[in-house]
Amino acid sequence: MSKSLLDIKNLSIAFKDENAWNEVIHSISFELQDNEILGIVGESGSGKSISTLAVLGLLPKNARITSGSIEFEGKDLENFSNKEFRRIRGKEISMIFQEPMSSLNPSMKCGKQVKEILSEHTTMNVSAITEEMLRLFDQVKLPRPESIADSYPHQISGGQKQRVMIAMAIACKPKILIADEPTTALDVTVQQEILKLLKDIQQDTGMSILFISHDLALVSQIADRVAVMYQGKIVEQNEARQLFLNPKETYTKALLASKPVTNKRLKTLPTVSQFLKDAGSDEVETEDERKNRHREIYKNEALLEVQNMSKVFSSTKLFGKNEETQAVKNVSFKIYKGETLGLVGESGCGKSTLGNLILNLLPPSSGCVFYRGLDISKLSENDFRKYRREIQLIFQDPFSSLNPRIPVGEAIMEPMKTHGLYPSKNKRREKALKLLKQVGLEAEHFGRYPHEFSGGQRQRIGIARTIAVKPKFIICDESVSALDISVQAQVLNLLNDLKAKYGFTYLFIAHDLAVVKYMADKLLVMNKGEIVERGEADEVYANPQKDYTKKLIAAIPKGL
Repeated sequence: MSKSLLDIKNLSIAFKDENAWNEVIHSISFELQDNEILGIVGESGSGKSISTLAVLGLLPKNARITSGSIEFEGKDLENFSNKEFRRIRGKEISMIFQEPMSSLNPSMKCGKQVKEILSEHTTMNVSAITEEMLRLFDQVKLPRPESIADSYPHQISGGQKQRVMIAMAIACKPKILIADEPTTALDVTVQQEILKLLKDIQQDTGMSILFISHDLALVSQIADRVAVMYQGKIVEQNEARQLFLNPKETYTKALLASKPVTNKRLKTLPTVSQFLKDAGSDEVETEDERKNRHREIYKNEALLEVQNMSKVFSSTKLFGKNEETQAVKNVSFKIYKGETLGLVGESGCGKSTLGNLILNLLPPSSGCVFYRGLDISKLSENDFRKYRREIQLIFQDPFSSLNPRIPVGEAIMEPMKTHGLYPSKNKRREKALKLLKQVGLEAEHFGRYPHEFSGGQRQRIGIARTIAVKPKFIICDESVSALDISVQAQVLNLLNDLKAKYGFTYLFIAHDLAVVKYMADKLLVMNKGEIVERGEADEVYANPQKDYTKKLIAAIPKGL
């Protein structure tokens, strides 16, 4: 193998908590070779991102390296000053972050942000910088480079924002690119495009990539070698193919097992913690069990029916020209009591708009929604309020839907008070404590604030808040798309457990067809505002009729 470009030896990192230093990274070692892609895999909190932030000298102020070394091209980075780090950041070592919207400057046009990097680290003149910026946009396969360059981040899609970030990261031809969860919140089809783009750039330029992710199947598609991290330690390292096909460590096997499978319907997803205790569960639903379950669901009247629903958005462009976008086109379907109906499609296809139309958060351009036989789409906000308790939403991002200044217990009690449930504050508190326990949290969490919880815990709090008002119908809008695979498995199992306990009916919206197939009884596939395919979830997956559905299935990371 070629010489080592980055060499991390026995690295330990500690965080200061009050007066004590607590070690979170425990003597890890790995190398990154010239022209190599090394995958680093593990759950949130395993130490992946902190380890790589240390490489760039970007550790938080309350963190420090306690032992070990980081060598880049033979130079020890541990004792680099801020000035020395600034010389190599962006130029020698670059980074792509998970969330491009929070990494890009919202008040600056995309082209200017890339030009700023080139101006900082090169001696090019203004016209050469503009020319190079457009070449970079073309290299990362952005459509209409001039138009994107003249757009602000909010005016382009998530996949396009990520391509702008990649253009910024490779602008100065770095020797190392650190990609930290660069595809986690993206559609599976866009995710595949970004993976291919990174691989192509790496092959064209010879740069090395540290690719960080929680998804082992995804990493196996791009990496030459993989290091698996667990609780601040590297527990396994090997060539990607060998590690994926023949994992040695139980934790590695657990990461692979917790992803929804597409060739069978498991009754319960094995979470990492369950797998580590008892090697997981692989109980499969039989054909007879599935038929009996469906017989129970579909013998009843529809709980909710959408009829010929359409939504057109109008916007005024420069010079007074109006432009119309049809987000939802003549959509019709029924949802039965006790059913989970899956709605799948890429970002921008109209899934969330459809959910907002059902919730009466948007007025339809045409069509109607019947809930328990009543047309609720024409109701005023005041008249709809009594149905607001029965029809609830679980958000994609629980952090932004929780008030950061209110303890989570109060946040769970708030909708109970709004809807006049339970006769006193003590009764509401008692119910909130029960709900916390039901979603896998503790009574001691009642008085804590949202920022004190992990992403998975916040999603559980969001679910507790939703079910606090005893809903009948719940829309889950991308409720697990930003979660680690292992945490995702826990939340999916929780949603199914609550459905069995309370008889909930779900509209489960997602872009990941593997997740939707695991959850759903029936499936709707949406593309450009229209339902292009529908049927039983297992049947649609096994025998897709439309090319668009086949494309979504082909994009699911399956590993080697």
